Amino acid sequence: MKKLDIFVGGKWQQGRGNEMHSRFPGDQHIVATLNSANLEDVEDAVLAADKAWRAPSWRSQPSHQRATILLKVSALIEERIDELTHLQTLDNGKPWAEARGLVMSAAATARYFAAVCEVSGGELPPRRQSDMMTLSTYQPVGVIAAITPWNSPIASDMQKIAPAIAAGNAVILKPAEATPLISLKLAELFEQAGLPAGLLSVLPGKGSIVGDALVRHPLVRKISFTGGTNTGRQLAHIAADKLITTSLELGGKSPTIVLEDADIELAAHGVCYGIFSSMGQACIAGSRLFVAKAIYKPFMERLTALTQQLIIGDPRQERVHIGPLITPAHRESVIRYVTQAINEGGTIRLGGEIPSDPSLQEGNYYQPTIIEGLTNQASVCQEEIFGPVLVVIPFDDEAELIDEANDSIYGLAAGIWTKDYTRAFKLADALDVGTVWINTYKVFSISTPFGGFKESGLGREKGIESLKAYMQQKSIFLALNPQPNRWCE
Repeated sequence: MKKLDIFVGGKWQQGRGNEMHSRFPGDQHIVATLNSANLEDVEDAVLAADKAWRAPSWRSQPSHQRATILLKVSALIEERIDELTHLQTLDNGKPWAEARGLVMSAAATARYFAAVCEVSGGELPPRRQSDMMTLSTYQPVGVIAAITPWNSPIASDMQKIAPAIAAGNAVILKPAEATPLISLKLAELFEQAGLPAGLLSVLPGKGSIVGDALVRHPLVRKISFTGGTNTGRQLAHIAADKLITTSLELGGKSPTIVLEDADIELAAHGVCYGIFSSMGQACIAGSRLFVAKAIYKPFMERLTALTQQLIIGDPRQERVHIGPLITPAHRESVIRYVTQAINEGGTIRLGGEIPSDPSLQEGNYYQPTIIEGLTNQASVCQEEIFGPVLVVIPFDDEAELIDEANDSIYGLAAGIWTKDYTRAFKLADALDVGTVWINTYKVFSISTPFGGFKESGLGREKGIESLKAYMQQKSIFLALNPQPNRWCE
């Protein structure tokens, strides 16, 4: 067990808040202890950040020099990939292979925004007057409050830090209370890469204390948040009161659609991965499954067989598919949803229990669960469970299917499985979601924008345009043939 410092304004120091513990979800042992940040730490971090981003040495630094820092961070991540994978797994119980993928994703994100730094620039609008030229430039916003979730911290952290730093801002990162380890390690890597002091702080602690004080601080000029919809709504109100911009990547209840001409083997593997990887603890988890009645029986037989083959166990072992849920309280929440589904008339096709293996009793494990016999109006079809629970609904009318798939407060993602791409494109166009996967699921590209419709959020992350989300635009008018203005004579 380690005692950790937090990173405040470029300095490693003991937090001035209450003691907190980082526990491994696989058996609940304490991995590290630390003192959380408090209001004084927030104040120090914000003041240091405001001073650091305004410093001429940073604000006027050519973008390609900021790119150098990001490239060094990317290289450091790749050099320490095994260490970081292990740390990510200890942090939130994500199986080794998935954790390693997230670490590689973080390295790629830093490298991508380094490249964007090299090619981004202002604009030269068309001239409307012969004696006047206009320029449009982009400048940093200032101090960014970045708040990230516990389910994929290293990837989520980097998707906020990298574009914000590339744009010339300072970032104060508030990681989820349950997963501070990897975020503090990232601060160490940025420090080693030469990021000037003050441009990055990492403040672990309760969102209701640290996060609230951070986003309300008058010097914070943008909020970037990934997490639950209720918290996102509260942050949107704060941003509105302050007249600052915000990016919100929130919850989801993503529909996956298997049409009658789908490749059953392809679709079954994709659906299984889409809901049960990460133990279903993903905003884009394909938790509502609509299957054409014509293939319902053979498809469900294959999906059930695949799910039964999934290995539940210690996530530090490379061949494990299903690790623990993040906390005992979260597992209890998942259990309550499954019980509610049964009370509403649902039938458990598979799972629905805590594993009986004695070696798993100390951890927060839960079996992958498939539920049938419900309609889309059931609470488990409308509310985000954030666990390994799949609800399956047969359909035979495509118009009704679209209505049901869209009948949700969320609109983050969807999946379509079919051999008919013309039909797939029409269906994708009709779905009210920010991302549609066709004959694949839960794959990402840092160059492709990601975000949601409806209550799944505001704004987009990833892609070249996400750099500009951390900047503000300035227009400059240049007189080419200056003449006195005769109006005042």
